[in-house]
Amino acid sequence: MSGQPEVLWAQRSDRVYLTVSLPDAKNISVKSEAEGVFSFSAVGVNGKPFNFTLQLYGNIAPQGCKTKTGLRNILCSIQKEQKGWWKRLLKSEEKPAPYIKVDWNKWCDEDDEDSDSNLASDDDFEYDVANEESSDDEGMLYLPDLEKARGN
Repeated sequence: MSGQPEVLWAQRSDRVYLTVSLPDAKNISVKSEAEGVFSFSAVGVNGKPFNFTLQLYGNIAPQGCKTKTGLRNILCSIQKEQKGWWKRLLKSEEKPAPYIKVDWNKWCDEDDEDSDSNLASDDDFEYDVANEESSDDEGMLYLPDLEKARGN
């Protein structure tokens, strides 16, 4: 039985950012299809498979999609086929699955996109991955680290 990792999302007029929270993931596979189908699969720490498929709100440009793997997260930058703001992440109007949440750290409103301080670029995307370990709570153990310390 496979599980679904927590997925955080944010958008800009030209991109959608997905952050998949899966520490020490292996065998990571990400697929982006032009009609907006995004598929992810990986193997977690204890060999447990994780996967999900999302039907995104709009079409995407697969050649412009990038993935960066960090120690705790897999960051996916998905290029929209056409610039514009999506009403929601998924095509379906139903409430999204509980493992999909808004990434308030990367979120930007339409009105704020023009201000340089809030605009994320591909350079910022690279920067986020490189500095993923540094944070305000530096030195704090995260839940997976606590489980390792306890021997679980």
